[in-house]
This record gives sequence, structure tokens and C-alpha cells, in this order.
Amino acid sequence: MTMDIGTRIKELRTKKKLTLKDLSEKTNLSIGFLSQLERGLTTIAIDCLENIAEILGVDLGYFFTMSKKSNGYILRGHEREIIRIEESKFIHYQLSNDLKNKNILPRLIEILPSKEEEEIVPYQHQGEEFVYVLEGILTIYIGNERHELFPGDTAHFKSDIVHNWANYTNKIVKLLVVSTPNNFKVIN
Repeated sequence: MTMDIGTRIKELRTKKKLTLKDLSEKTNLSIGFLSQLERGLTTIAIDCLENIAEILGVDLGYFFTMSKKSNGYILRGHEREIIRIEESKFIHYQLSNDLKNKNILPRLIEILPSKEEEEIVPYQHQGEEFVYVLEGILTIYIGNERHELFPGDTAHFKSDIVHNWANYTNKIVKLLVVSTPNNFKVIN
């Protein structure tokens, strides 16, 4: 995996016409370290990799999605991979092959239980979202309204409306989420 991460960093760095020195200056990581990383000779802390991802214009998950041998249309359940873990409570799984070349982002998201009802900070972005609750009770905030969604319930909204979601129960909540834009798509 270290070799894959290094190869992807080098590929993105050269596409953006950045030298190792340029990347070193932007990340405060030494040229020698970055060179070893690109050749798969060392590992990197996740916070440093997140900084590199931001500079190179990709989501952190870009470095962890594996290239499938098949460019086919089918993704088997056993091939599904975690593409992102947020705040140690949101686990995002990919539901499509070759995410870096797709316009929509289909995900299975598991939200771990919260110990108590915490304050949720709504956010907004471009695009739209479709949410389908598979398991559990989802608390979703859209605009200034709070809603409880149960298995089989859906929400579909423009993402420029402030929104967020939470799990205030003691069981995992599972969602099917399809959204645009696809933040895993490589930015040219």
C-alpha cells in the first residue's frame, strides 16, 4: 500500500507540474522524505497525507481506493472498500468502481452511536444529495428543520441548503447516499 500511495502522490505532483522542492515547501516535509515516500520506502502519518491531498487537489480517500483489475460496471460486495472515516464515527464505503472518473458519488455510510446528543454544525456545498435509510434512526438537519428518518425513508435536497446528520441512538445507522459533486474525482 505504501508503494501505491507514493506512486499516486508522484503522479499527481507531476500532473500539477510541481517539483519535489515545491511540494516540500508547501508541506514542510523534507525533499528526501518525499522522495522516499514516492518510491514506497517509507510510511506517512495520516495528517501529513491529508495535507498533501489538499495541496494536490484530491480527497484523502483517493490514496486508499484500490485500482481494480476490472474496469467493469460491477462491484462485488466483497470488493467494497472504506474510502473515508470522519471524526471516528462516520464510515464511508465506496459503492462504485473507479471513483476518480465518475461524476456522482454513491456511498454506504455507517454512523456510529453518539453517547449523548451533541451539537451538530450544519454545512453546505455545491451539488445535491439523496439519502436512503437502510437501518436505524437517522437525525437529519435540512435548513432550520430537524427530522427523524426511519428505515425506508429518504431525503433528496440541493446541497447548498445547510444540512448535516447524526445518530442519537445506541445502534449503528446505515445509509445509502448518492451525491454530487464527487469529491474523489481527480481535479485536473
